[in-house]
Amino acid sequence: MQHILSSQLLATRKGTVMLGAASAVLAAVLLLVYLGQYRKSVSSGAAPITVLVAEKLISKGTSASVIGSDGLMQVLTIPRDQAKEGAVSDPVLLKGRVAVQDIYPGQQLTLADFTAATTDAIPTKLVRDQRAIAVPFDASHGMIGHIQPGDRVDIYVGLYDEAASSAGAVLKLLAENVYVMSAPGVAGGGIGGSNSSNFVFRVRGADAAKIAWSTDNGTLWMVLRPGNNAEPVRPGNITGQTILKSRPTPVEP
Repeated sequence: MQHILSSQLLATRKGTVMLGAASAVLAAVLLLVYLGQYRKSVSSGAAPITVLVAEKLISKGTSASVIGSDGLMQVLTIPRDQAKEGAVSDPVLLKGRVAVQDIYPGQQLTLADFTAATTDAIPTKLVRDQRAIAVPFDASHGMIGHIQPGDRVDIYVGLYDEAASSAGAVLKLLAENVYVMSAPGVAGGGIGGSNSSNFVFRVRGADAAKIAWSTDNGTLWMVLRPGNNAEPVRPGNITGQTILKSRPTPVEP
């Protein structure tokens, strides 16, 4: 009887030890799985991601095209878990959109900050000191039908100024590399039958004042620039004496 009790006690102890060992192994496996998942989540959160961040103030109504061309944003690489919901990483996603609210320097750009543009309004294409000005040109002075929106032009003004030349007439480069925002397809009927049509230019504020004064007091000429790699041309003030003293310029083929 004593032998039987000893055997049962030994078996019970052995089973307890085996059960404890199995429990320890299972706990170790679960711990390893948990640690693996934790490391994976930490690694995923720390993975780098690129986002667009406002470098300067982006005012409400500013179009994405202006933001990109005017250096109002920059690309930053940050940990993924620091990116705001809807953060924009590719500027292409903002194409055709405008800001619905002011976006301050250092702020991440998100899709919620923009909406699809429902209009091609001129103010959405202007920033800071840029201004839009409408200027009437006739067909001979404005190359109407040849100059299109998006082109770049130089604007000259002819004035009567006795101090500038003995003949009183002088021609001056007024503004260069001016962006054409809108242009007429054909010459229209202007006030008084002048057959002038309005072009809209994007210029700096100071140039807008000069162009406005010259429109009222002189004769404007618009000269189309090359589409790419345009070299600067600075002819200075052109007067009758300048023409008489100059040599013929070879015409390129």
